Amino acid sequence: MKTVFVLNGPNLNLLGTREPAVYGAQTLADVQQLCAQACARHGLALRFHQSNHEGALLDWLHEAGGLHAGGQLAGVVLNAGAYTHTSVALLDAIKGTGVPLIELHISNVHARESFRHHSYISPVARAVVCGLGVAGYGLAIDAIAQW
Repeated sequence: MKTVFVLNGPNLNLLGTREPAVYGAQTLADVQQLCAQACARHGLALRFHQSNHEGALLDWLHEAGGLHAGGQLAGVVLNAGAYTHTSVALLDAIKGTGVPLIELHISNVHARESFRHHSYISPVARAVVCGLGVAGYGLAIDAIAQW
């Protein structure tokens, strides 16, 4: 059984309470349940993580890279939060591991502040899901299942 990694960056632990007009009322636990259901539909295992620390995200990408090298990874869904716009380290980890990855944003970052319009991750992502709310997680997993 192949595995999908769903990685969530800084402040996503605040889902449901942080700016609900932007991010919605669902919690991170709700997102995890949605992802588990999507993986179950496709016979995939789920690894679901959140960290406010960039290094933890890097470690999980490296772990996913090891599974990818062994043919055991279906793909990665990465909501890097603000690190999307600042982290060359995440870019390098994705490039270095070669993991098939979907960049995900709950809100439409292009309709927000201009600093959110640039992504270091997009150039190495297979796809970008943006502005579909937490439903985007399930859609991303559905896409990975078809790779």
